[in-house]
Amino acid sequence: MKISTKGQYALEIIVDLAMHSDEQHLESLKNIAERRKLSEKYLERIIKLLKDAKLVKSVRGAYGGYCLGKPMQEMTVLDVLIASEGAMAPVACLLDEIECAIGKEACPTRATWELLWKEILYSAMQVTIADLIEQVEDEKE
Repeated sequence: MKISTKGQYALEIIVDLAMHSDEQHLESLKNIAERRKLSEKYLERIIKLLKDAKLVKSVRGAYGGYCLGKPMQEMTVLDVLIASEGAMAPVACLLDEIECAIGKEACPTRATWELLWKEILYSAMQVTIADLIEQVEDEKE
């Protein structure tokens, strides 16, 4: 399984908003793009996915911008990846009923892929955005 740039940048946006915004101080996508050295146009598409998942709130207008849609202590890396990437798995048979010459019950490797995938999901579910911010702050000291 490979996380696309969409998933990577979605996490960058969320972390940046956690560091630079709150309900009283909204942040522009332009500032995020400049700080992260990313394309503002590309971030516009990604932020829509995050808004749809209610991970980000937006306000229009002269004093508008973005902030997190819920507390960073309650938002996990998995939440962000699902919002940006959609369904993910290291092999297709874990997502869909696909035609396979072996069949999923007889497949000698499917159980291993499933175990690995569950471990990845569990790990991504355990790491909150607050944990990532804490890591950044610890590294600054």
